[in-house]
Amino acid sequence: MSKATVHAIIGTAGHIDHGKTALVKALTGQDTDRLKEEKDRGISIELGFAYLTLPDGTRAGLVDVPGHERFIRNMLAGAHGIDLVLFTVAADDGVMPQSEEHMDILHLLGVRRGVLVITKADLAGPERLAEVRAEVELLVEGTTLAGAPVMAVSALTGAGLEELKAEVARQLAGFVARRPTGIFRLPVDRVFAVKGHGTVVTGTAAGAEVRVGQQLRLLPGGELVRVRAIQVHGEPAESAGLCQRVALNLSTGERARLERGSVLAEAALDLTTQRLDVLLQLRRAGRRPLRSNDRVRLFLGTAETAARVSVLDPSGEAGGDKPILAQFITRHPLVALGQDRIIIRDETNQRTLGGATVLNPLGRKARGGARSQIEWLSRLQAAQAPADALEAMLNLQQDLAVSALRLSQLLNRPPADVASALGDRRFIVLNVAEEQLFTTPAKWRELEQFVAAAVAEHHRANPLSPGLEMEQLRVRLPYAVTPRAFRLLLDRLAESLQLVRQESLVRLKQHRVELGGEDQRLGIALEKTLKDSGFKPPDLRQLAQSCGLGGAGIARARSLLTALERDGRVVKVATDLYFSRQAVEQARQRLLDYLGSNAEIGAAGFRDLIGGSRKFAIALLDYFDHTAVTTRVGDMRRLRARSG
Repeated sequence: MSKATVHAIIGTAGHIDHGKTALVKALTGQDTDRLKEEKDRGISIELGFAYLTLPDGTRAGLVDVPGHERFIRNMLAGAHGIDLVLFTVAADDGVMPQSEEHMDILHLLGVRRGVLVITKADLAGPERLAEVRAEVELLVEGTTLAGAPVMAVSALTGAGLEELKAEVARQLAGFVARRPTGIFRLPVDRVFAVKGHGTVVTGTAAGAEVRVGQQLRLLPGGELVRVRAIQVHGEPAESAGLCQRVALNLSTGERARLERGSVLAEAALDLTTQRLDVLLQLRRAGRRPLRSNDRVRLFLGTAETAARVSVLDPSGEAGGDKPILAQFITRHPLVALGQDRIIIRDETNQRTLGGATVLNPLGRKARGGARSQIEWLSRLQAAQAPADALEAMLNLQQDLAVSALRLSQLLNRPPADVASALGDRRFIVLNVAEEQLFTTPAKWRELEQFVAAAVAEHHRANPLSPGLEMEQLRVRLPYAVTPRAFRLLLDRLAESLQLVRQESLVRLKQHRVELGGEDQRLGIALEKTLKDSGFKPPDLRQLAQSCGLGGAGIARARSLLTALERDGRVVKVATDLYFSRQAVEQARQRLLDYLGSNAEIGAAGFRDLIGGSRKFAIALLDYFDHTAVTTRVGDMRRLRARSG
């Protein structure tokens, strides 16, 4: 029968050789040093895992982290999920360099529960223990663990172990696991194969439950895998949840690349990012400020990657005790949701620089300076009401409108809570392809202003153009909008902006193309030249020259001909090939008369029929094919009515 488990993770931290692994063994009876090298060298290299049985018989997961500075990346992979820490300081050594760094990391990760454990108490007398206690209390001053109880124990003699267990049980009594978000994630810290069972991964679950048979998504990558079996503390389970150590036996495809740093998540989550908006805090022992474009090593969950810093604060640097807004631009994609904690180290991975809290997982480059971005990030950070957080998050997104599911993922909040908050009247609902998307009045106003200005500017710059191409307008928008959504948005904007959409063109209602002044004179000249040319019209360059526009006037000639075509005065037969209206009508009538008494006609026959060249005869025949006068059968043309 499986034991009841506490939804909390206990972790160790502290300097190398300060008795973390010995303490775990004394408390649990389990040796977390599993590698031969660890046993030979007497130090922890990799993460160790065990469980602690509490006085009431329940079990809590326990992660033992290495203390050596060379293995700090392994320590960080285990520290991300800690709810309660056993922070060790040896009685003989006292506080050491890694003691300080580990404490800073715990502070930056927001760990608020813990016991400050003076280990190897059998090696020190009362005076020395009092000295170490004073060192430890000074170490935690100003951190999230300030005021934590200090207890002296000996793994060798057993002194103080029962009192330590009782204190852990006291702190976990009534403990409420980290907020359930309804979004399951498992940052993977171990991957191995079990003969006869296949791939097994372990990690600390977050957000929600996972069940046997459930389909999960592997991120980055996106491959889907299935949960074949679950174990919690070495025993089979049908489900496991947040703040528990979990082992999953997976059914995977050949493409699935599982490794430490991978994330298994519910199938609906496909969000990865390489630009994050964060609240950045440097550690107390930081040597110098961080500036934009500084390069760092970034640790999130069990993942590690290189990153570049972009400081959003006008000062351009981060330093001192004050947290500031910044961005991280990462080399590799990460899985990040709102309120996730990050640790950063220097580029050479020698020292910890600081930490950060994720505000917006999908950051974007600031447009026209970072003022608006800073404003909305500040509002997001300070938001108390869910609707305030949603408004800020929406205004920070590159997409004009976002689904409720994506918003719940970005904010890392339960979907039901987000759906309820989106009922606030401040949000604008857009129905696109049977999906509801949400935006804000601020973004909608910006969209309206941009579209109105862009169309008006196009009319000013191109008075002979009937309108602005929709796709040209869409790709210039300040926010990302799909082509399908943009067509629907234009229909919604049409009334407020007095717009008209005609096929692929957008124009203002009052816009009319009228040739006046010099344009009118040139239009008459172009029309006359084409009329005089009959079935042998000049090309665009020749037309421009005939009207005195010269070689550089081709673009203007094209605009004038487009206006003449729209008025029905000329006909565009092919790209940059125009005939007079009269010539096209005469050619059509001669073709109809001929095919009225003959089955078909070829290019040579039509050339003779109109008295033109083969080049123009073929262009006209293609035009008549496209306008449903004729149909082509091999090299011959027949009346469309006779085809088939």
